[in-house]
Amino acid sequence: MQRAIPLVIVAACALIDGEGRLLITRRPEGKPLAGLWEFPGGKVEADEGPEAALIRELREELAVQVAEADLQPLTFASHAYPYFHLLMPVYLCRRWQGEVVPLEGQETQWVKPSELHAYDMPPADEPLKTTLRDLL
Repeated sequence: MQRAIPLVIVAACALIDGEGRLLITRRPEGKPLAGLWEFPGGKVEADEGPEAALIRELREELAVQVAEADLQPLTFASHAYPYFHLLMPVYLCRRWQGEVVPLEGQETQWVKPSELHAYDMPPADEPLKTTLRDLL
């Protein structure tokens, strides 16, 4: 019998600007997987759904306001890390209020979907490079 590991749900967003570029952020020093690039988002808390978590995280991390109606479900990632299993719904968003301001000291970069392969990402995000390139 396989040992049960916790399921962690993290919502992520493919923010796309008017030039068709995606926003990626770099995990700051001191956090797990520091230095790797990822899509903005964060952990879904017990009292919220993935859309609400994503709206909260985008506000807290990047100072942008997103309406739930502007979040379009796009794909998902599933990855077994050693101590938990990550399930990550990924949403597409082309419309938000405010300018992107990294509030947690993270670097940000706008990249074309075809350029994602040049950025090191956490294992759960790696398959999204091809998926997003093909879907967008």
